[in-house]
Amino acid sequence: MDIVWDGITRSATLPEGAAQIRHALADAAKSYNWPRVFELLSKHRESVNTTRPDGSSLYAPLHQAAHGRAPVEVVQRLVGMLAWQTLQNARGERPADVAERQGLRHLLGVLAPEYERHVPLGVLHRVQAHFHTVVRGRAEGLVQEHGLRLPELEPLLELDRPHM
Repeated sequence: MDIVWDGITRSATLPEGAAQIRHALADAAKSYNWPRVFELLSKHRESVNTTRPDGSSLYAPLHQAAHGRAPVEVVQRLVGMLAWQTLQNARGERPADVAERQGLRHLLGVLAPEYERHVPLGVLHRVQAHFHTVVRGRAEGLVQEHGLRLPELEPLLELDRPHM
């Protein structure tokens, strides 16, 4: 599976039909309907790290699993489908942070990021800030017009090999 950054936050920017799929996935995850989540992801695996179009929380399915006290097996299955353990929601929380806030210590081991590469997070965040400055410098109009979410670099540390 290719690694896909979901930077699209608005329904109007998505290709036809994609918004409905993302809304259906977000609805299923928000209602903790895990059979439906996995049914949708079996057909749209690239959506495992997507969020609700036009939403404000930026919760991906793994965030919802942490929030909704999902069984460990659900969390393991999402992680096995390459749900990023380091993806941040609108509050800057990773799924493990959501679980910790909810007092779900039993999920922390499964949600703890497993880094394949080690870069000090302070360095990574400085590189990301410079990267975002370059992107905004070249495409600020598009970023604003389409409400694009600029890429986070921390999920790259989870990859077992670079994807090109």
